[in-house]
Amino acid sequence: MAKQSSQKKSFLKRVWRFTKRFFLFAFISSFIYVVICRWLMPPITVTQLTNSFSYGLKRDYVGWNDISYNVKLAAIASEDQTFPDHWGFDIDAMKKSFNPKKKNKKTRIALGGAASTISQQTAKNVFLWQGTGVLRYVRKGFEFYFTGLTELLWNKKRILEVYLNTIEMGPGIFGIEAASQHYFHKHAKNLSREEAAKIIACLPNPKKFSVVPESRRVAWRYPQIIKEMNNIEDDKDLQAIIK
Repeated sequence: MAKQSSQKKSFLKRVWRFTKRFFLFAFISSFIYVVICRWLMPPITVTQLTNSFSYGLKRDYVGWNDISYNVKLAAIASEDQTFPDHWGFDIDAMKKSFNPKKKNKKTRIALGGAASTISQQTAKNVFLWQGTGVLRYVRKGFEFYFTGLTELLWNKKRILEVYLNTIEMGPGIFGIEAASQHYFHKHAKNLSREEAAKIIACLPNPKKFSVVPESRRVAWRYPQIIKEMNNIEDDKDLQAIIK
């Protein structure tokens, strides 16, 4: 019995050592990858890879200066109006479901959409995976970690730049340059206010909500986005990011 007990303790120690080493390696490697992505675009993401089998992969990364001001403004207006102010998580948006009449302090527009910020969406798009079910809750834990890490190691401009380059904007279409070329046959830096709003209006379900031809959802949503763009455009914190 004593021998069996000793063997069991030895086995548990080996498991514990392996577990510690595994998580230490995972932490160090993820930290290094986030640092690398501060300067370089990810070579490919899990979402891009899985979509490529069914829809192909249309993607063309572009730099900050090659993305229209209108797109940057439209993304924040539609997806995360407190982006300039939060540290990755919008607590007010998280509370929205308990108080749906709560207004955005800056714009007085009723908060809408999910509580997922641009920072969270970027962390999910670049480092994690999509999907629902049990794995969604597992992903949320990692999402919290990567969101905090990107907010710590990147700046807001970089987060928005990576977001606009990696988010899906149509079946197999990733990033604003590929979307701009596909829908309007022009470079992303030349998108008008209306065109930018239409592309952003296809979120969060670009496979269902078509930009061209315009789905009902896009036709209904993009004028709202333009209105919200006008409402928030003069904010100094916002301008410090998107200019």
